[in-house]
Amino acid sequence: MQAWLLAISLTLPAVCFVCGARAQQSATVQEILDGDQLYVNQQQVRVKARATSPQVVSTGDSRGQLVFGSGAAGRLNRFSLLRLASTCFLMEKGQLLVSGPQNGCTRSARLSVRGTNYVLAVGDDGSSELTVLEGQVEVEPLKDGQPSGEQATTVEAGQQLTISPAGVIETVLQLSAGDYSNILNGPLFTGFSSAMPGFAALERYIQTALPDLPLPPLPGGTSVPGPSDLLQIPALRFF
Repeated sequence: MQAWLLAISLTLPAVCFVCGARAQQSATVQEILDGDQLYVNQQQVRVKARATSPQVVSTGDSRGQLVFGSGAAGRLNRFSLLRLASTCFLMEKGQLLVSGPQNGCTRSARLSVRGTNYVLAVGDDGSSELTVLEGQVEVEPLKDGQPSGEQATTVEAGQQLTISPAGVIETVLQLSAGDYSNILNGPLFTGFSSAMPGFAALERYIQTALPDLPLPPLPGGTSVPGPSDLLQIPALRFF
């Protein structure tokens, strides 16, 4: 077990206090890449393992794909950690790609979505960065885990928002075609074979907003052929 993972796990609260207390979140491991360092509550697990709130899901020097109980999916980068809570996940460290209707939390913000493709990154200092690849995300600033009273900010597709550890929105940037290319060819996309539920919508957005951007194959998107779409070779006939 990585020392940083043990230290963070021991300091996490039992629940995500900004996310309500009625429902129970779950996540099932769908894919593990680059080794086998994917953990639930510090215990190494395999594909099909299931976690429920308030359990912690984390990675060492591996990447992994999860399917949430909401139907959304998420991809954890290396050395990342999140806790499942009642109606969201609490991202504590690292980087997560989310595809589909899955709300998220950090220590300084709550993210509300309806069906979006976004990347959430949390730094060692508690600052966070939200990158909306498609759709919209409403960001509500928090202070000490509670709504700060500041007005929520809607982050549109193609925008990146930075939030301080204190919940202050610092910058909103517009993504370039190069930014998209770096993300689509980065560790949250390359090597995975499992489909993501919102990738068809992501493809449509990119083809409209950035028509000159080459798209890599996206499992779950429209550019990846299924068995019925493959070239059919007629049977040979002998006379």
